[in-house]
Amino acid sequence: METNLTSQKHTPKDYKNGSAVRWCPGCGDHAILNCLHKAFAELNLEPHEIAVISGIGCSSRLPYYMNTYGLHGIHGRAAAIATGVKVANPDLSVWVTTGDGDSLAIGGNHFIHAIRRNVDINIILFNNKIYGLTKGQYSPTSEKGFISKSSPYGTVEEPFNPAELCFGARGTFFGRAIDVDLNNLTDLLTASAKHKGTAVVEVLQNCVIFNNGIHSKITDKAYRPERTIWLQHGKKMLFGFNNEKGIVADANLQLKAVTIGQDGYTLDDVLVHDAATKDSTLHLKLAQMGYDNDLPVALGVIRDVEAPTFENEYEKQIEEVQKKMPVKSFTEFLMNSKNTWELK
Repeated sequence: METNLTSQKHTPKDYKNGSAVRWCPGCGDHAILNCLHKAFAELNLEPHEIAVISGIGCSSRLPYYMNTYGLHGIHGRAAAIATGVKVANPDLSVWVTTGDGDSLAIGGNHFIHAIRRNVDINIILFNNKIYGLTKGQYSPTSEKGFISKSSPYGTVEEPFNPAELCFGARGTFFGRAIDVDLNNLTDLLTASAKHKGTAVVEVLQNCVIFNNGIHSKITDKAYRPERTIWLQHGKKMLFGFNNEKGIVADANLQLKAVTIGQDGYTLDDVLVHDAATKDSTLHLKLAQMGYDNDLPVALGVIRDVEAPTFENEYEKQIEEVQKKMPVKSFTEFLMNSKNTWELK
């Protein structure tokens, strides 16, 4: 939906309802909630223009802390409920808060089909690679070999990469951020709100109780600039403490990290990020960086392309059919039907 530029400027506190926040001290969910409040203020949305939908899990408590419309749904069904909300009222800014277990296990089909349909909703995927609410079982994003209460000898399953699911479902927007990187996460949530279509934001979130430090290889400020890259559309893919490193493509079109000025590489060799290209080949390669290779983990808006949204196409279809139909209302349908009777 369009941002509100005519009303009085909002502040983050306008989206807080005063309820006591019941997450563990130090949980990454606090940071995400804070950034969401800030993003809404930057967008200057009216609280009554927003609906926050959730499923089951620690992340799914978030609607309780919003001064907006909200619904705490059932396990894995948040994307389906949000689809119904958006189709029923396209003017609402609809948000889904969900975890890697809630959305990628029992809710996996709803997740991919919402993306495939390109419903104009925003999905914030809290990825801590564990089931936190149910006390520490491995989740669909837990690494192979991960030891947990439900895999005491290590899970033998391969994990999902949420970006791969998104692109496989022909997603139009995918971004990634770290929970404690407040400014960048706020910017990413704001960008997702401006996208028309399903926007998936994966937040690398920390569970201090059952999976503490799961993202520590990239989150610590002491080495974050060396192990992550913040992608920006139209700009060179640079990283490092002084942007002295970059991402290039080799002769086989494989990505690799280089130091500018070494081994013959110059700034001209560094790739320019194009988030808007419809071909998702490079987007997928970027999203896969830093998992099974020595490349930095890609953060920021990785993909942002334009495509028709489900609710707009649905409304257009209804209008087209209504123009061709002689019956214009349900009452007319009943009056003209031969299969009705009157009770006396």
